[in-house]
Amino acid sequence: MIFCLEEGEENGKRKCDTPFGRRPMTFGMLASQAAARKIEPGRSIDKWKLYRALCEARPLLGITDRALSILNALLSFYPKGELSEENGLVVFPSNTQLSLRAHGMAEQTIRRHLAALIEAGLLIRKDSPNGKRYARKEQGGEIREAFGFSLAPLLARADEIERLAAEMAAERLQLQRLKERLTLCRRDIAKLIEMAVEEGASGDWSGVHLHFRGIVERLPRSPSFEKIAAALDELELLREEITNQLEMQVKAPNQSGNAQHSERHIQNSNPHYTTELEPRFETKQGATVDDQSEGWAEPRARIATQEGKGRPMPAANSASVAGGGLKSFPLGLVLQACPEIAAYGPQGSVGTWRDLMAAAVVVRSMLGVSPSAYEQACEVMGPENAATVIACVLERAGHINSAGGYLRDLTRRAERGEFAIGPMLMALVRTNSPIRGKTG
Repeated sequence: MIFCLEEGEENGKRKCDTPFGRRPMTFGMLASQAAARKIEPGRSIDKWKLYRALCEARPLLGITDRALSILNALLSFYPKGELSEENGLVVFPSNTQLSLRAHGMAEQTIRRHLAALIEAGLLIRKDSPNGKRYARKEQGGEIREAFGFSLAPLLARADEIERLAAEMAAERLQLQRLKERLTLCRRDIAKLIEMAVEEGASGDWSGVHLHFRGIVERLPRSPSFEKIAAALDELELLREEITNQLEMQVKAPNQSGNAQHSERHIQNSNPHYTTELEPRFETKQGATVDDQSEGWAEPRARIATQEGKGRPMPAANSASVAGGGLKSFPLGLVLQACPEIAAYGPQGSVGTWRDLMAAAVVVRSMLGVSPSAYEQACEVMGPENAATVIACVLERAGHINSAGGYLRDLTRRAERGEFAIGPMLMALVRTNSPIRGKTG
């Protein structure tokens, strides 16, 4: 049995407050009361700032959000903005008043959460002789003694609560950064596997993808810091292995001859053109170059071609006529009509046909055009013209729903002799003309 001794007749303060009725006294209550008596003289703290720290440190304090709602209601009954002993630290609202400020919480629920706050050492009961909550006032209206709930533990533990809140904030930030790294690593791996499969890189990419999905699916819906860190370690190792495998294939000396490892097989064997070898720009008879709002105007009449029409002719053998009877155009004209393609060339520029074709491979993948569709376009139109068409599609990407389907349609029309690049280029030249930009 614990006895509460009177401190003396000078102030009449008791050294402990025992609960009313059948509620037992505990060592935890005694420890909370002892800690509350150690408040530094003159100590005060903003009650709502402290409450925000409590909300941050809630997981470490072992209290629920509903219990914090009750504590919020109790703090709202404290008349001052600063918690301090000079203003008194006891609030004495009835359960009915607490329910109103706790958004209609049931009285039984209020009692349960009050008990949880006391158990956590954030409140102290200061019960009256009959268990009621009230205050005795002086003749001038000043409160002489109050019975209810003492907020002294909050003031006594303010430094501890703020430290716990800082720890939780740092842990949350660390967890957020770890999740960001995990997301980036997952995206990298998915993109690398997709690229490897699309480009036909050698390797068991199906098995790699299954391993990747296995790591990801092991993570629970709300993973802990440790589980995320473990998964991130595995994924980073997998990403490094995939990157190394792909880089080895890029550096392989025989990659240029393997159509599955790169798309160099669609490039001309002699792509270094000079100005003298570039064909002159000639519009076909009957072709129109009107720039229409929904696309490029193209001649419907069958284009006359030289003997051997329908068979792709290497650009090295003919500077003016490409595969399928299509005429190719000077590189300068192509770049004038399609300036956006230059950003995708080697070192961010296009200076030769080789550069343009390399940029077209990058843009092809970006636009979602399959390798087979582009390879077929190169066979029918010729590699230079296929790269030119890709550059034109890039300029009008916002007006084309399916770049791959559009390229296949142009390829079929080119096979039938119903497609010419000239009107397409001229329409874009007029669209991108500086003079038109100033006057339009």
